[in-house]
Amino acid sequence: MDLGLTDRVFVLTGASRGLGRATAEVLVAEGAHVVVSSRDQASVDEAVAALGPERATGVTADLADAATPARLVEAALARHGRLDGALISVGGPPKGGVLDVSDEQWTHAFESVFLGAVRLARELVPALSEDGSLALVLSRSVKEPLDDLAISNGLRPGLAMVVKSLAGEVGPRGIRVNGLMPGLVDTDRVRELHAAADDPEAARRAAESGIPLRRYGRPSEFGRTAAFVLSPAASYVTGAMIPVDGGAQRPL
Repeated sequence: MDLGLTDRVFVLTGASRGLGRATAEVLVAEGAHVVVSSRDQASVDEAVAALGPERATGVTADLADAATPARLVEAALARHGRLDGALISVGGPPKGGVLDVSDEQWTHAFESVFLGAVRLARELVPALSEDGSLALVLSRSVKEPLDDLAISNGLRPGLAMVVKSLAGEVGPRGIRVNGLMPGLVDTDRVRELHAAADDPEAARRAAESGIPLRRYGRPSEFGRTAAFVLSPAASYVTGAMIPVDGGAQRPL
């Protein structure tokens, strides 16, 4: 199936590694151009080199910085003269229960995870083509709380409602907005969470036993799903929360 991505232009945040990087790789393979960003210059440079400078532009930026959205839009328009969509992803907030997380940690996470994503979406919309598409990388915590991840449990459901609200606002323009809910995908972030366990391998086996497919996802599997959702091939999908979790979520 042709996803219709040839020469389309996408901004991807948190894209120097993990799920964002995997999505950028699929988009580029399908003929799109990408603007990839993260907070680390060396990681951004490595991602651009791997993706190919003819297809990828790098921007070192932090979503907690109010100036970041304008920089990302400008980078896309300056090089390509158009912007067709974005994958909005931020790093996972720190671990901790409700009784353990400090005001400072909540505030910092809100600035980057929540407000940073909302601010970027708000600034991207006016620059998008009429059939543009946004996808926010959320979490299983949209639907159910995750142990020892109180900040994610608090902020991600709110972002899911922002996705629903924004989809209704921009739908008349033909712009689509969706949420992606990755489960346990074999990324550095998931490995870091398991590394904190007394027995990381036992923790992984226990987690895999609760997944119907009995394994962690591969970043490329998420990347293909995200690329489809962003593409014109998914032109009648908007306001949706799409699990990419091997069947781990059981509710209707």
